[in-house]
Parts: sequence; C-alpha cells; structure tokens
Amino acid sequence: MRFVTGETLRMALENVRANKLRSGLTILGIVIGVVVVVVVASILTGMRAGLVASIEEYGTSNIYAFHLSTGPRLGPRDRAEYKRKPLVPGDADAIKEQAAAVEDVANAAWAWQVDRTIIYAGTKYRDGNLQGVTANYAPVTNLSLREGRFFTEADDEHKRQVMVLGPSAADALFPNLSEIVGTEVTMAGRTFRVVGILEKRKSGFMGENEEDNSIYIPFQTIRKMDPRTQNVMLVIRAYSGQVLKALDQVEEVLRRRRGLRSNQDSDFDLSTADKFIEQFDRITAAIGLVTIAISAVGLMVGGIGVMNIMLVSVTERTHEIGVRKALGAKRRDIVSQFLFEAITLTSLGGVLGLIAAGLVSWVVMLLVPELPASIPPWAVATGLLVSVSVGLASGVWPAKKAADLDPVEALRYE
Repeated sequence: MRFVTGETLRMALENVRANKLRSGLTILGIVIGVVVVVVVASILTGMRAGLVASIEEYGTSNIYAFHLSTGPRLGPRDRAEYKRKPLVPGDADAIKEQAAAVEDVANAAWAWQVDRTIIYAGTKYRDGNLQGVTANYAPVTNLSLREGRFFTEADDEHKRQVMVLGPSAADALFPNLSEIVGTEVTMAGRTFRVVGILEKRKSGFMGENEEDNSIYIPFQTIRKMDPRTQNVMLVIRAYSGQVLKALDQVEEVLRRRRGLRSNQDSDFDLSTADKFIEQFDRITAAIGLVTIAISAVGLMVGGIGVMNIMLVSVTERTHEIGVRKALGAKRRDIVSQFLFEAITLTSLGGVLGLIAAGLVSWVVMLLVPELPASIPPWAVATGLLVSVSVGLASGVWPAKKAADLDPVEALRYE
C-alpha cells in the first residue's frame, strides 16, 4: 500500500485533532520561540525605518562634529571622552574657509544650567529641548516653518531674545491662541518674543521627532545666558555627492586645529547618515543574538516535546503500523507518515506563533504609538522555515523507529 502525500497529511491532521490538548501543550514552545523572534524583528525593523526616514529628512549630506561620541549606542560613553577639549565657533569658521567640499556650517549649543521652563499666562512648559543655533541652522538641517520666520544673523549678532518653537511646544503653550507669532513668553527670568513655529517633521525615531519639542534661540543669546556652556556641535553640510571628501577635509582641519600628531587618534567625533545607520545596525545585531538565544530555548523545548509525543504515538499505534505493513506499506511510507505528523505539529505551532506575533505587534503599536512595529516578510518566512525544520529534525528518530518495527511482532502487540 502506497501512501500519497495528501492522504499522509490528512492522517497527520486527524492525529493532531484526536489529541488536541497534548498537541497544544507540545507546540507551546514553538509558538513562544516564533513570537519572540517575529515581535523583536518587527519592532527593530520599524525603528530602523523611522531612523532612516528621520536622517533623510534632516539631510543625507550632513556631517555632525562634536567632541563626544554621538549616535545610537549600547551603554554609556567611555569616561575618557569627557576629558576632551570641546569644539568652539572658530572651528566652524576654519572649516568653511579651508574645506572646499563643505557648503555651509551651522553651530548648535546646549546650556544645561539654564532653566528651560517657558511660562505664558500661567501655563508652564518644561519638556522643551533648549538649543542655541546660528541663523543658517534652518537651511542646513532642512527646517520648515509653519508660521513666522527663523532667526536672522542680526538676531544672533545682537543676542536678541527671540524664540522659535517646535509644534508640540507651541500647541502645549498656546492651545487656544490663533496668532502665536509675536507673543511674549518668559524663560529663565527673561522675556522672549516668539518669532516662528516649526512645521512638524514627517518622520521620527521611535515614532516622535524630538525636534517637535524644540526651543530654539540665537546661538550668541544662549552663550550670553550661560557663558560657561561648552557643548558646541557643528552641523556641516557638504556639497551634493561630496560627503566623503568633505568628511576627510573636516577631519584634517579639526586635527590640525587641535594639534594632533599623525600617530594620535582623533579626540572628536564625526558622524554622517551612514554612520548613524551602521551604529544602529550593530546594536540590533547584538539584540538579535540575544533574541535568537531566547527563542532557541523555546524551539528546543518544543522540538523535544514533539519528539516525545511522536515516540508515544509510535508505541500507541504499533498494531496499526503492523496492519499497514502487512497490507503492503513500504518503509518509506511509514517514515513519511510520521515525519509529516511531526512537521504538521511544528508548522501549526509556527502559524499560531505568527498570528500571535501579529497580535502582539498590533497591541504594542496601540499602547505605545511612538514605538513602531512593522513585521518584515523575512521574519515570517524565517518563522515558518524554522518551525518546519524543527519538526523535520524531531521527527526523524520516531519515524525511523516506526519504520523498523517487525510487522509480525507489531500485529501481536496489544
């Protein structure tokens, strides 16, 4: 008797239905393993897509220079970095004069000692990201304005107390005000006039762009408010198609200005769009290894469970195997029957795992909208392939044991 694939599959499904509770408990490990892999992959894929879109919106020709390391990373910075000499505005002037591949350089500074709480008509906004920037910061970083204007060079030169707000900051401060530009607010005991409101960025890392909470004031104004601030970042825009050339030129200029010898490492950080993405990919690779280790435990437990249930099935169906062999079933027919049953079990676990992963990802996006979760096709394919592979591996021994049974002895088995 020759068992065709369709008949074998039907018998495998009937065996699963006949032992629903036992089969469900057996594939639980497979389900957990697939869920862990797919959910983590969906979150990391969504985060990477958000990061790439955000970087592209800021400008792929930009180089970010800072005395400390920047970009995504695991763990704190090396404490030795804090001994580095900060960058100064003169570095920006030198780069513009000496780096031929550089189109423009903007300065940005943070004053951590300045109270960033904005007060308007009794309403206080404490969540703003306060930065002092030069007038050319807007075109260099592709900022768009919803209303009003950005700073002028005269605003910066005369240290005027003017302010540009991100959309989230503006909406929180002025929920019922139709004309925001020209309004005066208080920050750090000083009166500032709002001259512009930023357009909301279309993309953002982790679902929200931190620029939506920005409070921009002129670069020289923030240095006046906190003369001790040394956190100066240079945002350097290279000419189109000349990012790598500009990167080399900027590094050469800064090393020369900082008196570094050829055998000394650079005591500053230069980051580009590609570098940010590479850093994020290194982090996700590390997270991926941990995820694989966790899911491997679930898959191993599931595989052992499938092997055990198939060995029990062989024992329970010894008489049935003897009858089929007596009717002409060949060894490969018995092997294929039990392999199909094992693969059916684990494949069912894989499908249930994918459904559960989709539900978990949906719940994550529902509860935490700023955390993107997009299930990639490769994760779906990998989940199914792994579940089938586990079934194949765990079903070999039981299938071989069933095929090796002597038909005469099997028929006598009670």
